[in-house]
Amino acid sequence: MNCILEIPEALLKERFRLFLEEDIGLGDITSNLIIPSNISVHAQIIVKEAAVIAGLHELKAIFSMVGAKSLCLVNEGDEVSPNTVIAEIEGNGRAILEVERTALNIFSRMSGIATATRKLLKKIKKAGLDVRIAATRKTVPGLRYFDKRAIIIGGGDPHRFRLDDQILIKDNHIAIVGSIKEALKRARSLASFSKKIEIEVRTVDQAIEAASLGADIIMLDNMTVNEVRKVIERLESLNLRDKVIIEVSGGITEENIMEYAQLKPDVISIGALTHSAKSIDVSLEVIEVEN
Repeated sequence: MNCILEIPEALLKERFRLFLEEDIGLGDITSNLIIPSNISVHAQIIVKEAAVIAGLHELKAIFSMVGAKSLCLVNEGDEVSPNTVIAEIEGNGRAILEVERTALNIFSRMSGIATATRKLLKKIKKAGLDVRIAATRKTVPGLRYFDKRAIIIGGGDPHRFRLDDQILIKDNHIAIVGSIKEALKRARSLASFSKKIEIEVRTVDQAIEAASLGADIIMLDNMTVNEVRKVIERLESLNLRDKVIIEVSGGITEENIMEYAQLKPDVISIGALTHSAKSIDVSLEVIEVEN
């Protein structure tokens, strides 16, 4: 699977150095005490449950930092069954065990996010609907790149990466400047032509106002299914529906997503994909030792 998001390996390894420093400290005392320094091993990485694979690039980068060779047996975005061997690792025994946990933590989290994203997309596509699933900025500091990349591999949209990506006028912006009209006026007068303007709204009237004033995107925040339906119906009656992107966000779950998707918004963004990510069960098992 081709993925547009992939930072250069040198920058990726710089991030991993910080992660490894946190976990290794002054060294793996257990491995250094009981494993001879010249022992080489052959290990397998096994995914214990059904999953969408994400994070192979990261996996290989971490093991390469300690001179270990990785052979991936599947591709990013592949769907695998339980107990699938997804990679073979060869190298110094101490070195592999030293970075094992960091490598598996990143990989299992990314695969968990990709799996959850793909699951929701399949439900929507099965119903014949064309609605994007997007992430949010609700990520743990330091992990946003990995989380967003996993969303993309799962088939979703990463949404904003940072505050400088897009103009998104939220409720607190409006509270400070006084109105949607004033916030939109200031943004439009000073922003680059290249930036779309999105406005977060919480009522049907706010949504109509934002669309009428020319917002590119309106985010229907924490609205009920009924409220979203009313917004879309009003926009259609005013011939505004095709002039604005509608994003539904807040309180969307696997249980209620189809109720919102049936209304045919353009985007459904879900913070839980990253802030409540369930990691996939994965392990590294040594299968051969060379003296």
